[in-house]
Amino acid sequence: MAGISGFGVKLKRGDGAAPEVFTEIADITNLGGPGLSRETVDVTSHGSPDAWMEFVGGLKDPGEVTADINYQPTKHDLLVDDFDDEEPRSYQIQFPDEAATTWTIKALLTGFEPEAPYDDKLSASLTLKVSGKPTITPAPAP
Repeated sequence: MAGISGFGVKLKRGDGAAPEVFTEIADITNLGGPGLSRETVDVTSHGSPDAWMEFVGGLKDPGEVTADINYQPTKHDLLVDDFDDEEPRSYQIQFPDEAATTWTIKALLTGFEPEAPYDDKLSASLTLKVSGKPTITPAPAP
């Protein structure tokens, strides 16, 4: 198979309990991220071979997760409460592959933007800033 359909991806919100229970955030229409990136550290010296710059890996940024939803205030306004959280909350992204690959992240809700056009549906955009390393299960093959 050449690819996997993105249809069926799920974004889930943790309840903070132990053990943690995750509840699906309803009506996701688009999900992006996390956009992982990494800084580099320039270690070039006068002795660098053939005058080529050299780098080593620096700090890693776990990026952001963005989600668009069909906004339903009675279902989604609990997410606005997450905006007041000082500590990151657990979320999960479950992909629709055969292994049900799941990324568990800690994140802060940094954006919640509802939209109510006169000629279209209620919608909202969410932005989650990921904190720390995502946990991926099942673990990728080495």
